[in-house]
Amino acid sequence: MIKNEYILPNLDATHKFARDFARQLTAPVVVALHGDLGMGKSEIARTIIQTLRGDDTVVPSPTFTIVQSYDGISHFDLYRISDVSELTEIGLRHAMDNDITLIEWPDIAADILPNDTIHLYITEYGDGRKIVIK
Repeated sequence: MIKNEYILPNLDATHKFARDFARQLTAPVVVALHGDLGMGKSEIARTIIQTLRGDDTVVPSPTFTIVQSYDGISHFDLYRISDVSELTEIGLRHAMDNDITLIEWPDIAADILPNDTIHLYITEYGDGRKIVIK
């Protein structure tokens, strides 16, 4: 991405951002999605996956399953992980080495994320959202 800050006034703008962002991703790459509840982390991940695997791809939230896989894309939700040792058990390290890896609630994995992880920080901005990429 050329810019590092995006103002997304509505859901359509969020989808466009995620589609454009997705087209730049090649495995292996890790994308860490930061933001409070309701900021759109799952919506961005869903749009990335559907852009790369087809609009008809069913993308449930991995909140309870912790990980969902889509032929070379792994989507993790680490919200319910309480111990770093669980990250190996759920296959995070393997995914990071091989896949396009999308991680919601990545803070517990901070010490093992690759140095080139793309961090998306999502916050409220008026009626929409702001995304800062670092």
